[in-house]
Amino acid sequence: MILLLDVGNTNIKLGLANETKTVNTWRIATDTNKTADEFGMVLYDLLHQNGYSFSDIKGIIMSSVAPSINYTLEHMCTYYMHIKPIMVSQKINMAGITIEYQGNQLGSDRIVNAVAAYRLYGGPVITVDFGSATTFGAVDKNGVFKGGVIAPGIKSSAESLTNTAAKLPRIELNKPCDIIGTNTVENMQSGVIFGFTGLVEYIVKNIKSKPEFADAKVVATGGMSQLVTQNSTVIDVVDRALSLKGLRMLYDCNK
Repeated sequence: MILLLDVGNTNIKLGLANETKTVNTWRIATDTNKTADEFGMVLYDLLHQNGYSFSDIKGIIMSSVAPSINYTLEHMCTYYMHIKPIMVSQKINMAGITIEYQGNQLGSDRIVNAVAAYRLYGGPVITVDFGSATTFGAVDKNGVFKGGVIAPGIKSSAESLTNTAAKLPRIELNKPCDIIGTNTVENMQSGVIFGFTGLVEYIVKNIKSKPEFADAKVVATGGMSQLVTQNSTVIDVVDRALSLKGLRMLYDCNK
């Protein structure tokens, strides 16, 4: 079995894959206060509940946008499974993707999304990842990652409203029945959900105004994707497991 780790700023997505598919997925909090032993015991319980053990893990690959937790997770992998994980970066085999991005600062989450989207859905393709930040990636028909857009995340935007406006409450992120809210909570929900729908529509339409992306397929992923895509006219596919699929593809090219 292959252990897939997609480390975000808010959550860590874990996947367990066999030779043909991902058989189990989980989400745990990205808690920088946890030790390698604590993460190890969480993983032990998740594996045990599904009939697996550490000895079943034969390979590990990790994508991370939270550098402060990388050492802890690497230590967990080497201590409990005796395996050093493959770390996703621009230095490894890109599985057919070419990166055209200045410097070496492209997030590994955007790399795995680009790899999976291009190999699964072809090019040109635009990825939209609704995570701690909302990131857009554009891959042309030849598999070249040309760049993209980074915007605030849905949760962080909602939290910002609460933290900066004294009388605004913390809200649950649900789609309101109507864009015109009749109370403060519905007003905030409309602003966040419909506001981000408009953000996505505008950015995608402008990317697609470029000739090389005019017929691009748009693939959405991330924990918040369902909130926006149900109102969007530009999203073609919602694939919440896109990053884990990309990790598996990269593992196969780098093992």
